[in-house]
Amino acid sequence: MSEKLSTGSGGSLSKDGEKGDVGFDIRQSRSESIGDMVEMVDTTHGQFHRSFTPHQVHIISLGSNIGSGLFIGTGAALAAAGPGNMVIAYLLVCSCVWAVLQTLSEMTIAFPTSGNYIDYADRWVDPALAFGAGLAEWLGWTAIVAAEASFFDILIQFWAGGDFPKAASLTIFVVVTCAIFVMPNTVFAWFEYCTSLIKIVLFMLILLISLAIVCGAGPKGYVHNGSTWTDYPAFKNGFSGFGRAALLATWAVGDQIFIGIMGGEAQNPRFSMGHATKLVPYRVIFVYMACVIFITVLIASDNENLLGGHGVTASPFVLSIESVGIPYVSSILNAGIMCGILAISAESIYLSSRILRTMSVQNLIPVWIAQVDRRGRPVRSLVITCLSAVVLTYINMSAGGVVALNWFVSITSASFFLNWMIVAFTSWRFHKTLAAQNDPLFSGLYAWKSTMWPLAPAWLMTICVLLLICCFYVGAKPPGASGTTAENFFQYTIGIILIVSTTAAYKLVFRTPWRDPKTADLVTGRRKLTPEDIEQLDAYYRLPGWRRFLTYVKLW
Repeated sequence: MSEKLSTGSGGSLSKDGEKGDVGFDIRQSRSESIGDMVEMVDTTHGQFHRSFTPHQVHIISLGSNIGSGLFIGTGAALAAAGPGNMVIAYLLVCSCVWAVLQTLSEMTIAFPTSGNYIDYADRWVDPALAFGAGLAEWLGWTAIVAAEASFFDILIQFWAGGDFPKAASLTIFVVVTCAIFVMPNTVFAWFEYCTSLIKIVLFMLILLISLAIVCGAGPKGYVHNGSTWTDYPAFKNGFSGFGRAALLATWAVGDQIFIGIMGGEAQNPRFSMGHATKLVPYRVIFVYMACVIFITVLIASDNENLLGGHGVTASPFVLSIESVGIPYVSSILNAGIMCGILAISAESIYLSSRILRTMSVQNLIPVWIAQVDRRGRPVRSLVITCLSAVVLTYINMSAGGVVALNWFVSITSASFFLNWMIVAFTSWRFHKTLAAQNDPLFSGLYAWKSTMWPLAPAWLMTICVLLLICCFYVGAKPPGASGTTAENFFQYTIGIILIVSTTAAYKLVFRTPWRDPKTADLVTGRRKLTPEDIEQLDAYYRLPGWRRFLTYVKLW
């Protein structure tokens, strides 16, 4: 993938490669060793800038995935599944975060290209699979923008009592989201950094307040003794409820490809990705499971103000605070959640535009989309993505908020777990290619390899098969529904149908080749550690264990 020619503090050059018909000749040069290869750079379509510092990647990793899926979407999962189903579903999906980052990181660290796993699927599996992966990722994250717009309107209406024009709230949302990308990439990096700090503080505040409410805090407070588990069905709607909660969890947790894309544009991918791979899974599991457990204790699953109910929708945390009469805090949480929603939306535009640009560079879609301007922005793919997101956002006006939201969530969930399956399969092909070419990748200085491979891709594939079953089961038997309708079935399966059918059509029309491990590309975009990278890693590993641990939790 095309990346900027960047200089470290000592002035050494770090170049990322590009593959495809992009204006240079790709030859495998092995005069010394594979470890001595440098990255090739393409200037045909412009160059990305390495805009993210390791510290920014660290903070953004801490705050990523903390958004509407956690603060509001969990209410829909509780209403559909009950507390028992919800806890199991979220725990299983959260375990996939560890698996996907373990699987993806060893490829990203060696080949830190902005296109990430789409490039890997192309070079080690089949271009048709790369097309399917790119389409799924672009579609899923673009739909997230529209879903976040729905939640933004919910938060506005909470303050306005339902009297604020929906068109106005959606317009405010899309203007703020798209305006960020008119500015240089560094503005986006700092925006995500600052909003991640806000989300981290908000999460810690929610945990403290939730604990206090459980213990009886508030003018109307009382000790919560678990009656929400005993007085209401813990496994509401059976496997159908579990399936609905699992799909909502997949949508909320995200596919973690954002971390890999950032790693491709980080100044030191080996340090940033290695750090994020250890940090993010534990952070996601702690954040989500702590919040899920508190929600199941504080709110009954039949509360009409949970998402999908008949009352004025609000975050389950806001509902719990208002129920015990604590003043002002609910508005503070509402404002903080709003910041988180804008951050997730901006991440979605950023990621979708990079995905679209990558597909163009690889000749999977028209090449004119690949152009990057002098500021390192993929302008044409940004315009296409922003326009598509705006159209989907305003569909909320005609289709009805909750109905449109359900379709967006279903499309995104399907795209995420299908891409997890692609990542797992690509990892197996990657290792097969390394073995076929006797490549010493994992024997190099500071080489990074997935822990206990193939445990991570195997676990990832197993959970994804379960999620696939959930899609079809919930489509045939939605929670609380009396029977099956065509609308319900297609709502839950439309993402799968779109992605699988277009991938198969691409394969048949273009007759793309299945990659041979003996000749598959292990050269383009391969990054050798620079002296500055090695110096940073040396300094890090010289630290005592407790100091290294603190680097995972510090906010400065």
